[in-house]
Amino acid sequence: MTTETVTSQQTPHLERQLSNRHIQLIAIGGAIGTGLFMGSGKTISAAGPSVIFVYMIIGFMLFFVMRAMGELLLSNLNYKSFSDFAADLLGPWAGFFTGWTYWFCWVITGIADVIAIAGYSKELWPALPLWIPGLATVAILLLLNLTTVKAFGETEFWFALIKIIAIAALIVVGLFMIFSGFQSDAGPATFTNLWSHGGFFPNEFMGFVAGFQIAVFAFVGIELVGTTAAEAKDPEKNLPKAINSIPIRVLLFYVGALIILMSVTPWTQFQAGHSPFIAMFSLAGLGAAATMVNLVVLSSAMSSANSGIYSTSRMVYGLAQEGDAPSVFSALSRRKVPQNALFLSCVLLLSGVVLMYAGQDIGKAFDMVTTVSAVCFVFVWSIILASYIAFRRRRPHLHEASKYRMPGGVPMVWVVFAFFAFVLWTLTTQPDTLTALLVTPVWFILLGAAWLVLRRRPAHLARYATFQAELTQDLEQESATAREIGKVK
Repeated sequence: MTTETVTSQQTPHLERQLSNRHIQLIAIGGAIGTGLFMGSGKTISAAGPSVIFVYMIIGFMLFFVMRAMGELLLSNLNYKSFSDFAADLLGPWAGFFTGWTYWFCWVITGIADVIAIAGYSKELWPALPLWIPGLATVAILLLLNLTTVKAFGETEFWFALIKIIAIAALIVVGLFMIFSGFQSDAGPATFTNLWSHGGFFPNEFMGFVAGFQIAVFAFVGIELVGTTAAEAKDPEKNLPKAINSIPIRVLLFYVGALIILMSVTPWTQFQAGHSPFIAMFSLAGLGAAATMVNLVVLSSAMSSANSGIYSTSRMVYGLAQEGDAPSVFSALSRRKVPQNALFLSCVLLLSGVVLMYAGQDIGKAFDMVTTVSAVCFVFVWSIILASYIAFRRRRPHLHEASKYRMPGGVPMVWVVFAFFAFVLWTLTTQPDTLTALLVTPVWFILLGAAWLVLRRRPAHLARYATFQAELTQDLEQESATAREIGKVK
């Protein structure tokens, strides 16, 4: 493949069609996933009110992962995503493992979303066969993503806006119920429900630990803004804005919503597999609102699957350009969209329908795939941090010149690594999550075998050399600029 061909194929990434509002809402949409709407019932029933601290801790730790990612992406605007800087800073193996694992993460997450969509469709239309909403979802999302990247940005903008309005409505209605002295069979709606049913840690330490198992999945997709880096307008301005808003999003959308839910209804009333959002609106006597929340949950799952299809197609496209995937996936449509990579992801999402019929238990199928997904996402987040350590060691001049440095630096990276080790340990404490954890290494074994074969192929070596040459050219410019800044200082 010639340099000219590669450059022409990269053009759609360099056109930067995603505006600030697209980037902001994509980042919010990535942070508010199906895990909040569908998984929070199980999280609350396991951890009680301490789930508030669970979400705060996870959000706090992942903020530093995002800041590290932001500094690295902005250090070289030739990076299309985090798999690019992993390959550049850690070696080609890291780009291969990160790119394909992230692709696998989103395929698994998309399967979970298809399962969730089918489950909630059955709530609305009990006689509807499960395969119909699953198949319809994949078909709709494929059509949406076959258009331009700007069309994807618009779709995700409105999906995310629906989720924001739903959570804001829940907080407003909940506050009204609390301050108006609302009564239900479970007792009055009051903030004292947070601590009057066994305290903040009713199930003690192990109950608190159990909360991390499910809550981690609610945050998958928080790094999605990193895959938009090459298609974002003015990334030096818009990426930092999106990343810096993460703490506010966590406090409002997760902590705020959960405080309201557990104040209106004691935590003892929540059950796994049932959305507490729907339950609260039903309790308020707003039957129509409860139905609307069901539709919001459906749109949330659609949003997550939409993001997954977008990110997997771009990741496979990048892998194909670098010689880490078959060249057929580097083909672009007339609309500058990697259509072959899109078809691959959508075909694999259909396995979610098969999984539902194989297990006959939507809840268990959802738990299994979300655990596998969470473990793989932890791997990707860890690679981002490892790349940051390599960046600080190999290119200190770029770090010094950076206008968007990660707070806490390398010591904070090791704190987050320790937290990830804790999260993996929590997955060993329950039989269902332990099974999924033990299955996950099979993926890495398959990847390792594929890498041993691929790394020696001439086509891979040639395409990777072209990729590295482009990065080096841009890096030399960045280094020269950094040295000039150093002289001025």
